Amino acid sequence: MSVGWPSPPGVPDSGPKETDPLTEPEPPAESAGAPDQLAFATGRGRWVIAATVLGSGMASIDATVVGIALPTIGRAFHSGVATLQWVVSGYSLTLAAFLLLGGSLGDRMGRKRIFTVGIVWFTVASMCCGFAPNAGTLIAARILQGVGGALLAPASLAILQASFRPDDRSRAIGAWSGLGGVATAAGPLLGGYLIVAASWRWVFFINLPVAVVVLLVTRRHVPETRDPSTAGHVDFLGAGLAVLFLAGLTYGLIEAPSHGWSSPVVLAGLIAAAVTAPAFLVVEHVRAHPMLPLGLFRTRQFSGANAVTFVVYGALGGALFLLPVELQLVVRYSPLESGLALLPVTGIMLPFSARSGQLAARIGPRLQMTAGPLVVAAGLLLLTRATHSGSYLVEVLPAVIVFGAGLALTVAPLTSTAMGAAPAEHAGVASAVNNVVARAASLLAVAILPLVAGITGAAALHPHHFAGGFRNAMIITGLACAAGGLLAAATIRNPQNAPRILNRRHPRYSCALDGTPLMFDGAADDATTDS
Repeated sequence: MSVGWPSPPGVPDSGPKETDPLTEPEPPAESAGAPDQLAFATGRGRWVIAATVLGSGMASIDATVVGIALPTIGRAFHSGVATLQWVVSGYSLTLAAFLLLGGSLGDRMGRKRIFTVGIVWFTVASMCCGFAPNAGTLIAARILQGVGGALLAPASLAILQASFRPDDRSRAIGAWSGLGGVATAAGPLLGGYLIVAASWRWVFFINLPVAVVVLLVTRRHVPETRDPSTAGHVDFLGAGLAVLFLAGLTYGLIEAPSHGWSSPVVLAGLIAAAVTAPAFLVVEHVRAHPMLPLGLFRTRQFSGANAVTFVVYGALGGALFLLPVELQLVVRYSPLESGLALLPVTGIMLPFSARSGQLAARIGPRLQMTAGPLVVAAGLLLLTRATHSGSYLVEVLPAVIVFGAGLALTVAPLTSTAMGAAPAEHAGVASAVNNVVARAASLLAVAILPLVAGITGAAALHPHHFAGGFRNAMIITGLACAAGGLLAAATIRNPQNAPRILNRRHPRYSCALDGTPLMFDGAADDATTDS
């Protein structure tokens, strides 16, 4: 939770296009690296969805469950805000920096193989986090954990994109988004219970039994897929530049409040970021086998979806970093109570996220991608009332319900649109780009939001000081989410009204697919409309 030049073969110019089944043969399955593409309503298809949801859910739950544990970790290690930022940002840093490499490795070496390696890596690093004796060791283990997350996260979504039949991909991704969103929302409740019943260390140990189940299901049911056009080249130079850019920028932004903007180490970090960002773009432009095919961004739908992802997920990442601390420090909830406070988000996303993905496949994603962030923004603005010990039913619950409704509207259509705008052979890279945009946005928000909201300095964790900064932060993130909705309205386009075209040109046919209706003329310029 997600950054133009020659376009790689098969990248469309106006969003995803579909072939005419009456005039053009369907591309062979092996073009996407899937010898036997799966149907959604089959036993094996459900097992594949289960494996990818549980695998990516480990990373998603970890992101939210650690948020609930932050106040407890701070007390255990006698740490301030900067240390808590690094507990979150250390993970987000390597996750965002290596996501593109993880997606590229999956396309080249096999998505199932890289997914499996990512699960094992993530689990071992989680155990190291659980046994960490001090804050420095915990941050180092979190940095390693992010590498594992970068391997498994893009591979999980790429497996769905490459393994399922084209007419079932929207349903599969919708189920993945919805169930993954539920996993993310359930993280605070799980974390709160584990902290109260045992220790904050168990928020990391819980990954071990989940990983065992995922590995068994993956080995038995998940097919191996890869991009047959690649020759095994790995862009380690591009990955290294991405790491240096994000590390320098994050370090400079987090450490500036305590060291000063003129500090040599802060300036060194920011200068490194300024130098490596254009160097990364140049390297990806000139390399024969880049981990990020920059031509993907020539597709307006792909660029628009990722721009919306950056704005919305940046706001969400910053808000969800501060919200658990606010509930425990200011509103005086216990860790379990702060997890229970967010439970309605799970209750809303569980039944409605997958249906939101199906609706977007029928009517197009523009309406939901516009309205969803606006609803999320309303929920964040309502959270400005949660700045003292008052009634949960009056001050917290309405905001949480509105927030959850907005997420249910947004998550599945946003993910499906970003994935559907890229060809299947680039499924791993498309998934990685969308993931790295979301994660980088969250990383930057965690580094920047406390600074601009006024939550800095030795008094930052004083309840009164934190409450004022939290109120500012919710206003900022709410406005950012609203801007994301307006950006979606300006950049995202729906598929044309295919049923109307079918009935006019071929009245004897009808569209019975649970997805975007097929076009008969196949005109590239007619693939999208402003409706």
